[in-house]
Amino acid sequence: MDVQFLSSSNPLVLFFAGYLILYLVAYSILFRSWASKLRPEASSCAISLAHGTPAVFLAARAILSDPARDFHTANTPFQNLVLDYSIAYFLMDLVHYLIFYPTDVLFIGHHLATLFVFVTCRYVVYHGAFAILVLLILAEVTSFCQNVWTLASARRSDLEIAAKVYDLLSPPFYALYSVVRGFFGPYFVYRMFTFYLTGAADNVIPKWVWISWLLVVVAAISVSILWILNLWIVFFREKKKNAEKKVS
Repeated sequence: MDVQFLSSSNPLVLFFAGYLILYLVAYSILFRSWASKLRPEASSCAISLAHGTPAVFLAARAILSDPARDFHTANTPFQNLVLDYSIAYFLMDLVHYLIFYPTDVLFIGHHLATLFVFVTCRYVVYHGAFAILVLLILAEVTSFCQNVWTLASARRSDLEIAAKVYDLLSPPFYALYSVVRGFFGPYFVYRMFTFYLTGAADNVIPKWVWISWLLVVVAAISVSILWILNLWIVFFREKKKNAEKKVS
């Protein structure tokens, strides 16, 4: 990625345009043969795939390339670029939800809250990207599995290969998601909280900002834990039902 070129242009607009084009290509070409009710979700998965795993590597590089990284250090140009990359994605996916699923208050609220965190870090306080990018890594490290799982889930009723992928992928995906969202996420949020509580960042990141960040992240992690818990319940319920069928 040519950081200098993107920094001299408007990266947010360029990234958003890229996601928009990809979404339209996915909707009109890649998933053209899919049922109309499935095409929006599949197209959303396409841009999520383009964002998730690349964002993990970009965020990791942005963090490791900053020798002064800490919870309150100033954002580096590359860190800002990664933030723009993610802001553009969430904006595009928010447009997707507003058009196709305007009543999905949970996801719309999630995207708005996430955008608040990214935008305040990038364009309001200009500090704290280290913490936000670590959270981005934790949020997106399961993205590839989740998107493949979602696509397989959408077609498992009419495609045998999709059903096989769904059944094969579900346990490891659930396990990885549970560990990341149930352990690593809360642990890092705890570290954020204990640092910001000391007041060491108050001169560069106002209290209302970091408190808002923590509230958003805690809410997101809580919803994620409830979501994966429900999936585990359904998974074991189906396993039990299948076992009973074999016995009978």
